[in-house]
Amino acid sequence: MSAPRVSARSRAAAKPRRRSDLRVAMFFIAPAAIGFLAFYLVPAVRGVWFSFTDQNLIGAGEFIGTENYERMLQDPLFWNALWVTVQYVVINIGVQTVLAVGIAVLMHRLTRSAVIRGIILLPYLVANVVVALVWFWMMDYSTGIINVVIDALGGDRMAFFGDERLAIPTIALINVWRYVGYTALLVFAGLQTIPSQLYEAAALDGASEARMFRSITLPLLRPVLALVLVITVVGSFQIFDTVAVTTQGGPINSTRVIYYYIYQQAFERFDLGYASAMSVFLLLVLAVVAYLQLKVMRSNQSDLA
Repeated sequence: MSAPRVSARSRAAAKPRRRSDLRVAMFFIAPAAIGFLAFYLVPAVRGVWFSFTDQNLIGAGEFIGTENYERMLQDPLFWNALWVTVQYVVINIGVQTVLAVGIAVLMHRLTRSAVIRGIILLPYLVANVVVALVWFWMMDYSTGIINVVIDALGGDRMAFFGDERLAIPTIALINVWRYVGYTALLVFAGLQTIPSQLYEAAALDGASEARMFRSITLPLLRPVLALVLVITVVGSFQIFDTVAVTTQGGPINSTRVIYYYIYQQAFERFDLGYASAMSVFLLLVLAVVAYLQLKVMRSNQSDLA
């Protein structure tokens, strides 16, 4: 007869403990929640409202309905900026993902040294503006060390940032150099979740490294790769600082990416309403792209189950 009383007492004691845990959790979550509300949610809602107005830096702006969106659909510079951004994303993601997976697999199969991981991560620790400036000077047509070496070897100097065919690939490869180590470490973390017994069994069956990579590593790495691709694709669409430091959208709009075009509309022409409309459009595009990536790659399913 005493057991039910003990159970009731323990339940009664658990309720205050749960409330106490909730208060502690809310205390630690509050700074991040306040920051999210103040710097993300409220500006996002205001941006959506601005997209339906002729807002500028002076005055409150008047409601104009969907005029900004109609203007956006008829703006050739907007579509050019979107196309240039897509080119950058394809080059950046394609090269970065292949290199990151290769580096991660080499680390996983050959060495797991923390020193090597730190060296690989070093470029990511340097500010993007500094990286862009250093590469801009190194690739200068007249005095850049890269063109000096090309000239010394008997080749023709290359206008990496001045040639409209080379500018976007150059900017993409600069950012690949900076971010590939970070991406490789994300993939490396995913590789560590794959049981080593699978590789040992495959090796006993005579499988080569290439066969194990195709049959074990890639299938079991799919959920991690889905997350990595979402992060890198969304980040690539937000390219801005490298363009602003090096080409400023030139030559002939060949590097005017969508973020830089939004910046020009908002802070050079002070057309905040139109810039907000493009930002809302980009938000929707990225949300759809991220959803499709996660859906196609079945990120919520693992072959380890």
